[in-house]
Amino acid sequence: MSTKPTTTDLEWTELDQRAVDTARVLAADAVQKVGNGHPGTAMSLAPAAYTLFQKVMRHDPADTQWVGRDRFVLSAGHSSLTLYTQLYLGGFGLELDDLKAFRTWGSKTPGHPEYGHTRGVETTTGPLGQGVANAVGMAMAARYERGLFDPEAAQGESPFDHFIFCVAGDGCLQEGISAEASSMAGHQKLGNLILLWDDNHISIEGDTETAVSEDTAKRYEAYGWHVQRVEPKADGDLDPAAIFAAIQEAKAVTDRPSFIAMRSIIAWPAPNAQNTEAAHGSALGDEEVAATKRVLGFDPDQTFEVADEVLAHTRGALERGRELRAEWDKSYQAWREANPERAAEYDRVARGELPAGWDEKIPVFETGKSVATRAASGKVLQALGEVVPELWGGSADLAGSNNTTIDKTSSFLPEGNPLPEANPYGRTVHFGIREHSMGAELNGITLHGNTRAYGGTFLVFSDYMRNAVRLSALMHLPVTYVWTHDSIGLGEDGPTHQPVEHLASLRAIPGLNVVRPADANETALAWREIHRRWTKEYGKGAPHALALTRQGVPTYEANEDAAKGGYVLLEAEGGEPQVILIATGSEVHVAVEAREQLQADGVPTRVVSMPSVEWFEEQDQGYRESVLPPSVRARVAVEAGVGLTWHKYVGDAGRIVSLEHFGASADAKVLFREFGFTAENVAAKARESLTAAQR
Repeated sequence: MSTKPTTTDLEWTELDQRAVDTARVLAADAVQKVGNGHPGTAMSLAPAAYTLFQKVMRHDPADTQWVGRDRFVLSAGHSSLTLYTQLYLGGFGLELDDLKAFRTWGSKTPGHPEYGHTRGVETTTGPLGQGVANAVGMAMAARYERGLFDPEAAQGESPFDHFIFCVAGDGCLQEGISAEASSMAGHQKLGNLILLWDDNHISIEGDTETAVSEDTAKRYEAYGWHVQRVEPKADGDLDPAAIFAAIQEAKAVTDRPSFIAMRSIIAWPAPNAQNTEAAHGSALGDEEVAATKRVLGFDPDQTFEVADEVLAHTRGALERGRELRAEWDKSYQAWREANPERAAEYDRVARGELPAGWDEKIPVFETGKSVATRAASGKVLQALGEVVPELWGGSADLAGSNNTTIDKTSSFLPEGNPLPEANPYGRTVHFGIREHSMGAELNGITLHGNTRAYGGTFLVFSDYMRNAVRLSALMHLPVTYVWTHDSIGLGEDGPTHQPVEHLASLRAIPGLNVVRPADANETALAWREIHRRWTKEYGKGAPHALALTRQGVPTYEANEDAAKGGYVLLEAEGGEPQVILIATGSEVHVAVEAREQLQADGVPTRVVSMPSVEWFEEQDQGYRESVLPPSVRARVAVEAGVGLTWHKYVGDAGRIVSLEHFGASADAKVLFREFGFTAENVAAKARESLTAAQR
């Protein structure tokens, strides 16, 4: 572990120090004004944040979407003022009134940074450790983007070369997700990733000795990271020169991610609050804020004090940004001239468009054959891979089961990996048995831009990923989750692996579209619709969850209306429908068989396949009622999971064939029979519903 960064050309003036101290008092004032928040970390981290934003990072405050920018992730999102004060000082769009409105209704400065809400915020951070994994995903995406557009360039010479900076706290590194992601980053040798650890020894319950005794720096060495430790100045404050030198050394290490441990004192230099747990998550109090201002040479009777000369100095970031952008534009234009075909491809991707004729490659499956929807999904992915180069992804060590290998000859692995298919710009990602970080890494990949990612595991293990999935929905990110083994149909592995509550609970996440196709052709149409919704023409993005079968299911004629989320698969014969059977996934064929029995008994029966409740609810009322006419009160919903989703669709006379308990270890056919997912039981429930509807 390196402990002594030795070179620095950092220019540091009295105005720089005054700007750092201004950020400190702004953080204290903002929390004091609203009466709640996390002042301590923002105060102690101010020198590091200022050094990054004013002295290190390549960015343009006037264009926060510039593709050549470095990315900044504040994994310790509770310390949002660490970021907000720098966005204000640097001219990213926040003004003093925004800091005064911290954590209040309608403000640009919510309690945790929110992507899409505040300019300059690269990702929504709140749950600790998510940001670390987001940063790892961004670093992966930067490498893949380089491989798409400029793979032959020397290291550091491509317009697509940039760094991902992440600031994390003790809590971030205690969360398991950061361990998963950091292990992945070390394995991938992500030399474009620099993680700064705020080692302040304080969490909500006090000194971190209450919970942690490991040597974190050695842990990161074991992950394969380049590790440095930066000691504070004699007075306990962070040392900008040492931090700058450590970052410069880290940037020179291109074959490993870098970890910089910064020993800090929370709430420095508050006379009484520093180094206390109270300073982590509570306002300091008027007296302590005033005392801190006296220490720093500010007027204790003023609030939100910002000297004109300080703001003029820090807003110099706007001019530096223009200069950096102009310099980058030269290399970018040179690349375009030398690579016209790649430049045209880049333009298409940047516009959010798909290649001409991409959907013609999606296979149509022969009717009548039994095909597992996971197998159909794999064939669709491989077909799309041939024409959509920005599409990449993989699985949490379940590729053979998830059918998520888009190219078996090309694995996203760093130089030096011994596997024959290893390629630093490879197509297939081996996320390892790290479901939680996979989800957050997919978010980071998507946030980075210019590539499209998917990741797979078993549906039951979506529980491990739920926080990351929730954040996908919160940020409107078009991530695709491929979750197979979607019911008791996986059989003998038993209830630990059989998802029961998962479909209903995932549908409860606002903005997540859950898609459970009935057969191979619905699966193909689902992938087509997901891709269509990736394009900028569609508007605000959304994540999608594909729930796919392990077992084979019958293949029906492709119906374009599957993209509407619910449609009439089989119409009633012999008159208007008397009963409607609604089903998803592998239970659709059970509904079809039940219809045959009911029709044979003279009961006109409609079968509605509803692969996506969310897509169906997007349709206008006229369409929804054409599929589910209000006049037909006799209805049965069939899904091998808890029935929470279906009460609104079946109404007071309807019945639900569901699974309100855990599964068991047995052959799938036995389980479906024993738990009532049979044509006979569905038909019997339909007759019950008919009787109830006639009352």
